[in-house]
Amino acid sequence: MHQILIVDDEQSIRDSLAGILQDEGYSPVTAANGEDALNLLREERPDLILLDIWMPGMDGLEALSRIREYQPEQLVIMMSGHGTIETAVRATKLGAHDFIEKPLSLEKLLVTIQNALKLNRLVEENRELKAKIAKEHEMIGASPAIVELKKQIEIVAPTSGWALITGENGTGKELVARAIHMQSQRSSRTFVEVNCAAIPEDLIESELFGHEKGSFTGATAQRRGKFDLANEGTLFLDEIGDMSLKTQAKVLRILQERKFERVGGSRTIEVDVRVIAATNKDLPAQIAAGQFREDLYYRLNVIPFHVPPLRERREDIPLLAKHFLAFFCGKEGRELKELDDEAIAVLSAYTWPGNVRELKNLIERLVIMVPTRTITRAQLPATIIQQGTTASDDQPGAIDLGTISADTFREAREEFEKEFLLRKLEENDWNVSKTAEAIEMERSNLHRKIKSFGIEVKK
Repeated sequence: MHQILIVDDEQSIRDSLAGILQDEGYSPVTAANGEDALNLLREERPDLILLDIWMPGMDGLEALSRIREYQPEQLVIMMSGHGTIETAVRATKLGAHDFIEKPLSLEKLLVTIQNALKLNRLVEENRELKAKIAKEHEMIGASPAIVELKKQIEIVAPTSGWALITGENGTGKELVARAIHMQSQRSSRTFVEVNCAAIPEDLIESELFGHEKGSFTGATAQRRGKFDLANEGTLFLDEIGDMSLKTQAKVLRILQERKFERVGGSRTIEVDVRVIAATNKDLPAQIAAGQFREDLYYRLNVIPFHVPPLRERREDIPLLAKHFLAFFCGKEGRELKELDDEAIAVLSAYTWPGNVRELKNLIERLVIMVPTRTITRAQLPATIIQQGTTASDDQPGAIDLGTISADTFREAREEFEKEFLLRKLEENDWNVSKTAEAIEMERSNLHRKIKSFGIEVKK
C-alpha cells in the first residue's frame, strides 16, 4: 500500500483528501505546515507528497527545497489555488513532479497520482536493472595489474578523453569500456556496443550510420545507426582492427567532424559521442602492413589501456572462479558450490589461452554438470588437469625458486617472469616473434615486458 503525505494548512482539505485516498487504497498521513512535514520526513519515507504552495510560515516552495536536501529523490506534487506559470516553473525547477490547481478535480488528482507512482516504479526498476548490469560486468581481481587498471579507469572515466583498449580475446576489454562509461559523466546515457568483426562488410555502414527507407534492397523503413543511438553517450567499437579500410575512412571522418549522413540520405546529423575502441590485434603491425589507417589509430589512441591475459595475473583466478560460481549457482537456482584446494591449484597453474572467458565457460559447465557441492580436481577436464599440473623442480628447464631473493610476492613474481623470459629468449635464439609464439603471448605484450624488465635482446 502506497503511503501519501498530504501537506496543507486547511484541515478540511487534509481530511477530505485523506478520506478519498484511503477509499482508493492508499495510506494517507497529514501535516498542517512545512515544518510538521519536515519533522515527519525524518521518521517516514512516503511514496508521494501532495504539497500546498501557499501556507503560513514556511511556504510550499521553501518546504520543497528543504525536502530535496533531506531526500533528493522524493516524489512531490504541488497544489495551489493561486497558481501562476511562474510559480509552476519555479516548482518544477526545484524538483516537483507535477503541479495541479485548486479546487482539485478528483479524477485529475487520482490520474496524476497514479502516473507519478507508475513513473517512480519505472525509475526504481531502471535503477535496479542498472545495478544488476553493473554487478554482472564488475571487474574482479586484486592482482597488481588489475589494481593499476582500475586506478587508470578512475582517473580517465570522468574526462571526455577517448580510449583504445588492447588485449587478447576473452581478457575483459568490454568490462573496461563499461567501467569507463559507468564512472563517466555520461553514465545516465546509453552505452552502445558495436562488434566490428561480426557485421558483414556490406552492412557495416548501415549499422554505424543508419539508412533511409528505400536506400537499398531490404531497407523497408528508416533506421537509426549506432552513432545516432549513442548520441550524448558512449560508443564502444569492439574489434576495431577487423574493420575494412573503406569503413575506417568513413569512421575517421565522423570522429573528426562529429557529423554524418545516413546511407541513402542527404541530411547531416550531428552527434556528441565518446568513443572507446578495443582490439586484440597489433595495430602498429597492421599499420605497417597497410591494413589499418595510421591517422585513425592516433585519433582513437588518445588514452591507451592494456588488459593483461589471465596467465599474467594468476592470483586473480581463485577470485574469478568464486565469483563465477556464485553467479551461475544463483542463475541456475543451485546450492552454492565450491572448489577444493587441489582444484584451485590446478586452475591457477593452467595457462588459460581463452583467458577469463574460458574460465567463465568452464565454471558454468561445472555448476551444471557436477552433482556434488564440492568440485574436486578429478572433476576438471583432463586437458586442464594435464597442463595445470605444476612442474616439479627437477624437470628440464625449471627455474630454481631458491634463487629468488625478493621480499614481496610482487617482487618475486617480477623476478620469476624476468628469469623465465630470459631463458625462453635464449632457447629461441633471441627471436622475439618465435619466443612470443612459444610462450603463447602476443608479440606486442612480450615487447612491453622486455622493455619493462630492461632486458637487452641479443642480435
